Amino acid sequence: MVVAATGLDGLVGSRVRELLEDKIQFIPLPKEIIDITKKDSVKQALQSIDFDIFLHLAAYTNVDLAEKEKSLAWSVNVAGTKNVFEVVSSREKKMIYISTDFVFDGENAPFTEDSPPRPISHYGMTKYEGEKIVKDHAMIVRFSYPYRAYYEPKKDIVRSILAALKDKKHIQGVVDQIITFTFIDDIAHALHYLFLNYAPEIYHVVGKDSLSAYDAIMTIAKVFELDTSLVSKTTYDEFYKGKAKRPKKGIVKSKKNVFYPMKSLKEGLMEIKKQNCLLK
Repeated sequence: MVVAATGLDGLVGSRVRELLEDKIQFIPLPKEIIDITKKDSVKQALQSIDFDIFLHLAAYTNVDLAEKEKSLAWSVNVAGTKNVFEVVSSREKKMIYISTDFVFDGENAPFTEDSPPRPISHYGMTKYEGEKIVKDHAMIVRFSYPYRAYYEPKKDIVRSILAALKDKKHIQGVVDQIITFTFIDDIAHALHYLFLNYAPEIYHVVGKDSLSAYDAIMTIAKVFELDTSLVSKTTYDEFYKGKAKRPKKGIVKSKKNVFYPMKSLKEGLMEIKKQNCLLK
């Protein structure tokens, strides 16, 4: 199977490629080759390659900055998705659009594949607008707070917390916000199944459990044997003052994922610990 993809050099995409490249032939389409905000660039990049599925991972993902750079976030996440979808559709190829739990408002949890999206941030709105462009014609796969063992260019939420605790910095954990963390290795293996069993439907590929942000930080500290006294409690309203809104009760579940067992946060952290030992 041949999968052409944007975003294969990113946090999630680079690990997907690393874990699946012995099973899937990937054609990476980095920003240097394709500017998704320009339809001519998309046409030119796709006209000379053949593929079975187009995986659209590239996105504007800075949640706070999106509130200031609204037009840029829109041009990447909405116009960019439209450009890609139209060209892929014109070639009668399959497409997978990667989305996020930020399409939900965080009020009436849990959120499953058939829960109605109600985004509360500009980032969430742009990702939902992207979903609306492809719905019923492409597969939509939503992730929630992805993390991995190692990725030099960008720290995910788990490695940011780890780095702060290792540097003995005090860190605040929100007690009234629930988050579903997702181990990226699990995402890769679940995607492999979805590549082979494609359907133009919505799938949630998310972690097994959901914790308060405070409990998650404490779990990270305990698994890596770091000082839990560095962790203090705060509230959602206090922590996100002046920032973009995040879903408050981000309990994300899947009704459809009966094909790959996702890890809990603690299980994912134990795997990261193992992988970090191998890297040393």
